[in-house]
Amino acid sequence: MKVLMFGWEFPPHILGGLGTASYGITAGLAKQPDMHITFCIPKPWGDEDKSFMNIIGLSETPIVWRDVTREYVDQRIGDKMSPEQYFALRDHIYADFNYRATNDLGCIEFSGRYPDNLYEEINNYSIVAGVIARQQEYEIIHAHDWLTYPAGIHAKNISGKPLVIHVHATDFDRSRGNVNPTVYSIEKDGMDHADCIMCVSELTRQTVINHYHQDPAKCVTMHNAVYPLASEIQEIIDKGRTKKDNNEKVVTFLGRITMQKGPEYFVEAAALVLRRTHNIRFCMAGSGDMMNDMIELAAQRGIADKFHFPGFMKGKQVYEAFRDSDVYVMPSVSEPFGISPLEAMQCGVPSIISKQSGCAEILDKCIKTDYWDINAMADAMYSICTNEALHTYLKEEGKKEVDQITWEKVGERIYNIYNQVIDKYNH
Repeated sequence: MKVLMFGWEFPPHILGGLGTASYGITAGLAKQPDMHITFCIPKPWGDEDKSFMNIIGLSETPIVWRDVTREYVDQRIGDKMSPEQYFALRDHIYADFNYRATNDLGCIEFSGRYPDNLYEEINNYSIVAGVIARQQEYEIIHAHDWLTYPAGIHAKNISGKPLVIHVHATDFDRSRGNVNPTVYSIEKDGMDHADCIMCVSELTRQTVINHYHQDPAKCVTMHNAVYPLASEIQEIIDKGRTKKDNNEKVVTFLGRITMQKGPEYFVEAAALVLRRTHNIRFCMAGSGDMMNDMIELAAQRGIADKFHFPGFMKGKQVYEAFRDSDVYVMPSVSEPFGISPLEAMQCGVPSIISKQSGCAEILDKCIKTDYWDINAMADAMYSICTNEALHTYLKEEGKKEVDQITWEKVGERIYNIYNQVIDKYNH
């Protein structure tokens, strides 16, 4: 089976959970029978893992436009291309748009991030997706998150192939209900054109059905998972934690410091804990538009000396933070899924998660509280840090539970759904 997949992030260059999920899904799918994946990203950096799929960079894909001629290709830019790029451009002279490229190689430039002109990059992404859709062979299209939905629609219109979209989050989650109408429109358009909508949790599936008015029959829940720890990561965990003064415990928040993630509830709960003990430190790792507010809030509560803000972490830094933590907390206000608690539990870190998270649907060996209940959250933090038996139980049983939640199982489910969608589409 051949799938054309559109994404926005891919490890090791990730800015959030989307890249992590994209890697896990593709790695799990690649283990299914006769699976060939072509994964498109705006801007590849050259160090992505290409061992199990083909990665296409849209920033490296020559586009074409109506008034170009083969003489222009030969005379102006032919000598600046590789043979593959040259013949790809000559063989795809005709396009359904009138657009000029932004460099001499006939390619559109992308930041590979989430720039201020994001809507322009989304539109450009969909333009290049049309060129790729004409060049590649595939049986089904899979678009990840709202940024790539226009690309998926464009590819479907060109090829006549079925479209699967993967809802990793909606703007209802990101905005606490203060929805951006432009984003909502892009999301709904993708859902309306999709033949199947995969949602990372039942929580997200209900949002799609109720707020985007989608047919429940084409909406399926597809929970995320975790990938086995790489050997170098396992070495970090096995090495043991960094020595701390006075055997202080460490409670960690790791994620975007934005209103969706509920960072203020973490700070308020920490203040309650520190009324009962001074033997606990708190770490808020990440970056976001609420970071300065959280620094000020910690100061206002008189706990700044017990609070650390190390900034954005990625790769090995994340696992070093888990290694040095006694408790992990995800107090999200609205979390479509939330992979980070699974990663923490995989490293043997007892976790506290909000009941308003998708991963709460599949995790039992952790403590769940309402995001707004800072008293319950504080009690959970204090109990895990001071009750050795509880800490050991959650550490050992949590790891056992998460070790059974694998991307290979997710890949098998997606593979089976692909077959169902293709069969239905062809009949």
